[in-house]
Amino acid sequence: MWLTPVAVGMNDETDGVRVWLVERTYSDDEQNLIILVYATVNGDRYFRKERALTSSTDTRTTTAAVTVEPTNLGSVDDPDLREQYATEATRMADEHDPSDAI
Repeated sequence: MWLTPVAVGMNDETDGVRVWLVERTYSDDEQNLIILVYATVNGDRYFRKERALTSSTDTRTTTAAVTVEPTNLGSVDDPDLREQYATEATRMADEHDPSDAI
């Protein structure tokens, strides 16, 4: 289910919160698992999404941004990680439309 996108500088979170792709890693624990981390442009909240690749022809698109319910966001407590996420989320927001395939 996709939520209605909201502006980058969201003040009203009733329709969800837009978060931008800041990290993509492959799980060391399980094969064929990709971990996507999306964060707010200020870096203080994040959304983690795990995607299992079902075959070599798996073609699900990873987008530059997604919109999620505020209750699905975690807090970024580490100041260095928050700065890293803010930098990358801002770069993604400046360079991509939310629906761009990344």
